[in-house]
Amino acid sequence: MANRQNYAFKMELKKRNNAIAGIVSERFPKVSGMVINMTYYQNSANPVLMTRILNVFPTSYACFKMDCMIKGCVEGGFDLTSVIEDMVRTRKKVKKGVLSCNGNIESVPSEHASIEFEALIQYNKALKSKH
Repeated sequence: MANRQNYAFKMELKKRNNAIAGIVSERFPKVSGMVINMTYYQNSANPVLMTRILNVFPTSYACFKMDCMIKGCVEGGFDLTSVIEDMVRTRKKVKKGVLSCNGNIESVPSEHASIEFEALIQYNKALKSKH
């Protein structure tokens, strides 16, 4: 029962965060699409936990916080919001980087997970005015 309530709470929180973030077309009107490639790493003998490709459309939520995939991680994750905002502000098309999870897990080192990412943004073509 507690797990079901916890899951319901997490889903409600996710809905609220999505609503606050808004839609990509409203928040970033110059963006026509994004692709974010991620490789999740864990601090273990088999470091690659998973790879993920996230396609972001103008109708997608502009929420770029990914949960930590390590079971039991509390208040962790990877927030790409500032990366995406900076890319759009400077009209950059590609950015690569690494983010570490700052969440907490009992009896696990604080450096328990990280991601390598490559964000690709496509912009709307500027309409040329005829004079």
